[in-house]
Amino acid sequence: MKKKLRIATRKSALALWQANHVRALLEDAHPGIEIDLVKIVTEGDRILDRPLAEIGGKGLFLKELERAMLDGQADLAVHSMKDVPASMADGLVLDAVLPRANPYDALVSRNGQLLADLPVGSRIGTSSLRRKSQLLALRPDLEVADLRGNVDTRLRKLDEGQYDAIILACAGLQRLGLGERITETLQPPDWLPASTQGIIGLQCRQDDAHTRALIEPLADPDTMVVANAERAVARVLEATCQVPLAAHAVLENGIVHLRSVVGTTDGRQSIQAAGKAPATDAVALGERVAADLLKNGAVKIIAGL
Repeated sequence: MKKKLRIATRKSALALWQANHVRALLEDAHPGIEIDLVKIVTEGDRILDRPLAEIGGKGLFLKELERAMLDGQADLAVHSMKDVPASMADGLVLDAVLPRANPYDALVSRNGQLLADLPVGSRIGTSSLRRKSQLLALRPDLEVADLRGNVDTRLRKLDEGQYDAIILACAGLQRLGLGERITETLQPPDWLPASTQGIIGLQCRQDDAHTRALIEPLADPDTMVVANAERAVARVLEATCQVPLAAHAVLENGIVHLRSVVGTTDGRQSIQAAGKAPATDAVALGERVAADLLKNGAVKIIAGL
C-alpha cells in the first residue's frame, strides 16, 4: 500500500503552521510517506466585513475543506477544534486530536496594560460573542468592537491604533512565535476559554481506512477525553458562534473536571455549571453540565439571542 496523503488546509499562516506540524508528525511516524497540502480559501476567509455570528459562525472555516474530502480531492483536514461544529457532515469522522496547547485567551494591549488597568472607554477588538460577554461582565465600562482577519491582520490593526487592546487565543500566538505579544493570559476562575480551544483535530472520511490508520499514532487519548466533554456541552446546547458559551475541562488522575458558562452579550447575566466524572464518562458529564445550564436559565439567554 503506497503511503501518500493529501491534507486540506486553509491558507492563513496559522492554518498552514498546523498543517505543516501534522505533516511533520506523520513523516516521523511513517518514513517515506508522500504528503501534499491542498490549500483552500473558505467562505469564512472571504467574508471579512461582517461579524462571524452574523454570517453563520466558525463552521464557515471548514465547509470547503470537508467538501474537498467528500469529493475525493483531499484525504485529511487539519482543523482548530473550536471551529468544528458539534455535529459534523455525514461521512466524516474526527478520529484523532493532538495534545492540547495553551487553551486560554490572551489580552494583547497596545500600551502593555492589563485588563484591570485599561482606561474607561478603551476600545477592545474581538469577533467572539463569548469573549465579549466575559469582557463586559468584568469591565462593563469598555467598548467592544468587532475584529476580523488572520492573526497578523488583527495585530496590525492594534498596532495602527484602531484598538487599545485585542483578545486572541494564546495557542495561535504561541504557535506563530508571537507569544511575546501576550500582555495577559485570561484564565479561570474569572475567564473560561471556548470549547476545545488549543486543540488541533484531524478529520477524514469514515470509509477511508488507509488514512484513519495513518493518523492513529498521532492521537492523544487524554486530549480526546476533555474535547469530548467540552463538545458534549456545545452539542446539547446546540451552540454555534452565535451563543456566548465557554467550556473548559481538565483531566486529573483519571477524573474530568468541567466548568461551563453561558452569558448574555452585554455581560449583565451569566449562568454557570460544573461537575466531575471519570474519564470514561466524559460525554455524559458534558451532557449533565449542559442540562444544568439549561435548567438554571440558559434557555432564556439562548432564546434571547
